[in-house]
Amino acid sequence: MLTVGRVAKQAGLSPKAVRLYEANGLIDPAERTAAGYRSYPEKALPELHFIRQAQALGLSLKEIKRILDLQRQGAQPCDLVTSLLDEHLAEIDRRIEDLQTLRETLKSARDRADQAADRGEPGVICHIIEATPTDTA
Repeated sequence: MLTVGRVAKQAGLSPKAVRLYEANGLIDPAERTAAGYRSYPEKALPELHFIRQAQALGLSLKEIKRILDLQRQGAQPCDLVTSLLDEHLAEIDRRIEDLQTLRETLKSARDRADQAADRGEPGVICHIIEATPTDTA
């Protein structure tokens, strides 16, 4: 049996993270010593490593819990994992597209700023921002 500090250290986590995972049902509740300290079995370590790895892939604790719940019910969760990873990839693609659009908008604003400065155009506050078209959609 391992204390929360030892299990956290061995899993590369903080004790606070281990307590959070326990509170959210990602790992089984710890047994308590006579003094009230949490005591975790060795079998908690692979689950904690899994949770840490899943978070490194960008999965949320809610998503990780779904995966762990499926596995605990005896089902193979890899189809769910594939689906979740596909969703995350699609979201990243959307973010990249949004960032590319923002980059183009910023570049255009910067180019217009140079042109306006060359012409000596003043603005009410700042001609760079005032001359930038906005998307109100």
